[in-house]
Amino acid sequence: MGWQNWQQKARELLKSVSLKEFFYTLTLTLLSFLLPISFLLIARLSGAQYYLLTLTSYFAPEPLSFFFSLFLHSNPCILYVLVSIVSIATLIYSLTGKMTLLKESTSPVGQPYLYTAWIFLCTLQVCVGLGIEGSIAAGVDSSDSSFGIGRSFVSRVIFLLGLHETTLHWSRTVVKPVVDDTVFGVAREERWVERVVMAASLGTLWWWKLRDEIEILVVMAEVKKEQLMCVAVADFVGWWLYYLTVSIGMVRIVNGLLWIGMSSFSRREKENSIQTWPNDDKV
Repeated sequence: MGWQNWQQKARELLKSVSLKEFFYTLTLTLLSFLLPISFLLIARLSGAQYYLLTLTSYFAPEPLSFFFSLFLHSNPCILYVLVSIVSIATLIYSLTGKMTLLKESTSPVGQPYLYTAWIFLCTLQVCVGLGIEGSIAAGVDSSDSSFGIGRSFVSRVIFLLGLHETTLHWSRTVVKPVVDDTVFGVAREERWVERVVMAASLGTLWWWKLRDEIEILVVMAEVKKEQLMCVAVADFVGWWLYYLTVSIGMVRIVNGLLWIGMSSFSRREKENSIQTWPNDDKV
């Protein structure tokens, strides 16, 4: 009877642990997705500003509400700053392997850094939440975001690699310390399950929305230039963010090729040393 009680308690413990792990992975993935959703939101807001500018050139549209007007001019600026910080930090890490702006959560982090991560995460979450709510209320849609100018398949893949690297770095440096401290109270090592879920979820989001709508970041400046319209600072920053992410993807490809080359070279050197070892013994 006592053994059955112990078995039941062990099963309940395993069940609670599995539910806790599931909640941890789900929370980590959803909060990590704030970054790619921020890219999508910036693209949609750029399209909304373009359409508003086009409408005002033909007729006087209805005046915008105070909330949407304030949101349209202030919220994107904060998003540009936050996304730029994460993208630049990812590029520096990809090139040097060291972080000067943000550090990865591979060891217990101090309270000042944890507070900074909390503020950074909450600020981006509020901006994305307000942006989604404001775009839905205003009926902003980017179903025709390409404007007839599409990127090649190779450039799309490179951008996806860069976005995946940026999302991973955002998750490791900002999201993971916050979730680890909230759920477990200590820093945890990254598991392969988390990376697989992250890659699969980002691939699904990319195929569903991002692959077409995200290109407005680079297309907007070209469209305005062709139509002899004024290219705003926001359009330039969107263009810059797109190609910054592409640069991160190219660095990742180069690093992967270098790793494959170095692995092949070291394996070949090891095989050569094993083959020459008997000759050295005879001498």
